[in-house]
Amino acid sequence: HAEVNPEKHPGATRKIDSKREYSVALTEVCRACHEDKFKLYEGSVHASLLRAGIPESPVCTDCHSPHSIAPKAAGQPIKEISCRKCHESIFEAYAGSVHGLARSKSAESKAPLCAGCHRAHDVGAPSVGDGLKNTCLACHGGAIQSHQSWLPNAERHLEVVSCPACHSPGAQRKVDLRLYDGASQVRMVEKKGVPQFEDRARSADKAGDGLDAMALRSLLKQFNVEGAERTTTLRGRLEVRTGVEAHRLSEKSRAVSNCDSCHREGADPFQIVTVSIVGADGRPLRHDARKEVLSSAVSVESMRGFYAIGGTRIKLLDVLLVLALLSGIFVPAGHMTVKWLFRRYLDRMAKQNAVENQRTEPPLGGGASGKR
Repeated sequence: HAEVNPEKHPGATRKIDSKREYSVALTEVCRACHEDKFKLYEGSVHASLLRAGIPESPVCTDCHSPHSIAPKAAGQPIKEISCRKCHESIFEAYAGSVHGLARSKSAESKAPLCAGCHRAHDVGAPSVGDGLKNTCLACHGGAIQSHQSWLPNAERHLEVVSCPACHSPGAQRKVDLRLYDGASQVRMVEKKGVPQFEDRARSADKAGDGLDAMALRSLLKQFNVEGAERTTTLRGRLEVRTGVEAHRLSEKSRAVSNCDSCHREGADPFQIVTVSIVGADGRPLRHDARKEVLSSAVSVESMRGFYAIGGTRIKLLDVLLVLALLSGIFVPAGHMTVKWLFRRYLDRMAKQNAVENQRTEPPLGGGASGKR
């Protein structure tokens, strides 16, 4: 409170529009001593929401009490975690999870709290990119090896199936088709101040009942016109439907391990489909799509790294992927064959021309022999 003169306190009445406005303005005081933490905060989802004009977004004093400030506030007992003030439903899901139960039983437990996955100051959404997988593997380093002992193609499963999709057995699962920049091979992010995805998705989905195959193609074309070298592609990923379900992690003995839950015709995870991009604030933006887009030619490219032929018993998609595979094999082979045949044809024609030239050429000195 540098503006306060102790000798004249309280002094003249000062008008403050609201307690919240005062708290937000006073965060600049924290910056004076904690510049490093403040920079992290400025890159967080919370700061993005504050800049977007949502004054209720968390600031320093929402997590660190303004007067009884304590270090590592995120490491306090589970019942005192400040995150629950804004995220009550998610916190309840976490409290009943294998992590939350372990933390409740023992204060010495190393089970993660909110900041363990979302970080304390540069709070972000782990569901973006490979964030969630990398977050889980940071503590469960042996997960890849343990999965390889029973799960076929374990590394690919860990790439295209989110951890909660199997470790939250009661959750409803879905396929999320993510927009990627084909040139850089990174997930596409909305430009700050230039929201496009939601407007374009609504424009393509005129009926408002989910993107069909043609609407999805139209959406991709709208992103591709931005640059001649840029090609927007889709990549499929199996996820749980909501953030609440993502926090209901169970002990590993209850994890889904039945292959038939996904690898059968009409499997539940393939009945719900979304298309997504990363928002300017770091959170995913999604639009619903019809389940039929998974069995259309539009989605073949996006499913290559995600779908094993015969994996979900979608016969049309199997046929399309087989055709794509065969075209990838036979088109280059056919090209090389035609090139080889054409080269043989040119060689044969060159030999024939050489023989014809020899036949038509007169012998050396011909026509003057015998005359002196």
